[in-house]
Amino acid sequence: MVLGANRRAKPIYPALRFVAAVASEFKAINDTVHGTMRLDSLVLDLMETLELQRLNSIRQLGLTYLVFPGANHSRIEHCLGVSHVAGRMADAIGLSPEDRHLVMATGLLHDVGHGPFSHTLEHVLSSELAVDHMDLTQRIIAGGDDNVAQDERKAFPEVPRIPQVLEAHGIKPASVAALIRGAGAETTGPRPEPPRTAGTERRVLPQIIHSSVDADQIDYLIRDAHYTGVALGAIDVNRLLQTLVLHDGEMAVDRKGLPALEGILVARGLMYSSVYFHKTVRIAEQMVARAVERSDTPIASIQRMVDHELLDWLEERGGLSREVALRIKYRKLFKRAAAWGPDDLSDGQREALRILSEDRAARRKAEDALAQKAGLEPGRVIIDIPLPELLISEPRIARTDVTVVDDAGRASTLSRLSPLARALQLRAVSDWAVMVACEPEGRGRVAKAAPKVLF
Repeated sequence: MVLGANRRAKPIYPALRFVAAVASEFKAINDTVHGTMRLDSLVLDLMETLELQRLNSIRQLGLTYLVFPGANHSRIEHCLGVSHVAGRMADAIGLSPEDRHLVMATGLLHDVGHGPFSHTLEHVLSSELAVDHMDLTQRIIAGGDDNVAQDERKAFPEVPRIPQVLEAHGIKPASVAALIRGAGAETTGPRPEPPRTAGTERRVLPQIIHSSVDADQIDYLIRDAHYTGVALGAIDVNRLLQTLVLHDGEMAVDRKGLPALEGILVARGLMYSSVYFHKTVRIAEQMVARAVERSDTPIASIQRMVDHELLDWLEERGGLSREVALRIKYRKLFKRAAAWGPDDLSDGQREALRILSEDRAARRKAEDALAQKAGLEPGRVIIDIPLPELLISEPRIARTDVTVVDDAGRASTLSRLSPLARALQLRAVSDWAVMVACEPEGRGRVAKAAPKVLF
């Protein structure tokens, strides 16, 4: 990290006497994918919080490094990148300095609710508490929750929490929390209204953070493609930003930027198929998730952990938990025993899978029945039904509702203009509707028993 000049010589946390950002107060860092990024005093003060620094110890791509060895980048890198892209998007459509600061702060904070290995335990969290990481993020930003352990926070009493930093910079925490999900998104709890500021309609600010094409997706696609070495995530960010426009108070793309827009959506679909939902990555993630499920430990306490703490905790518990931790540590993973694609299933079989995907107890019972028939111990068989989990971790995956504006100012939707966009709405992310994985020595027996147990 290369530091710039003229930053305050020492923190001023004890008195919380923050000053407004001025041109002389900044640092410059060299980012892997965006190059030099300039951080002003708001971003720098937020970066000092424990909530954000915790993300240094959480991998952006969870257990993907077991398949793509370069995928060791942290969640905080991504958050900095999203903040940077959000600022560029705000500049491109001519937002006010106040709105630009607001979306940059939101981009920086949009993932503070993540637990260990990022999305790996997302479905466990959703199933047990009926919330996801975005709900937790909103609560943390607004001051209603904290994902830093109490004893650890007491070790740094002088460090303020996120709401204090935002308020010291003249930003309402509720305004930041309101932008996290995006305009019109579903949520599991009450959600404050996005702010209405002078000259800006209500929808454009959350669109920068969470929409069909937003700062979050732009950064994670190019960042993850870089670190995994998978060229499928390469996108023309500069061209897209050059063609962003504000149309009737909403973010839109000039018709000239249509190829860049299509490229982002294609990259998103291909990265999910080839990286995020790679079968071996999925198996590793499901192994950890099942170990956590079977521990019968409240997920809220586990959500506060970071990657190495979770593996240490699993190893200390012994039994299946220890076995899974060691298998992850030494990459001795379960293997795929059987799989069925969407076109391989009858209506009755789809209904059976729907029940298993919605009822965690029923799925666990089926896994144990399969293990028993194959002569394996409970917990050594996994049934993976990916679609419901995908919709939790990435609800934007099939969205192509981007407004495109022609030279005459006429607006249309991307899906009407682009056959490619329409095809992406129908494209399956994974090539299996259900996959069964198990200890390598039991693959044959599990494959034989799987149809009877599942269907």
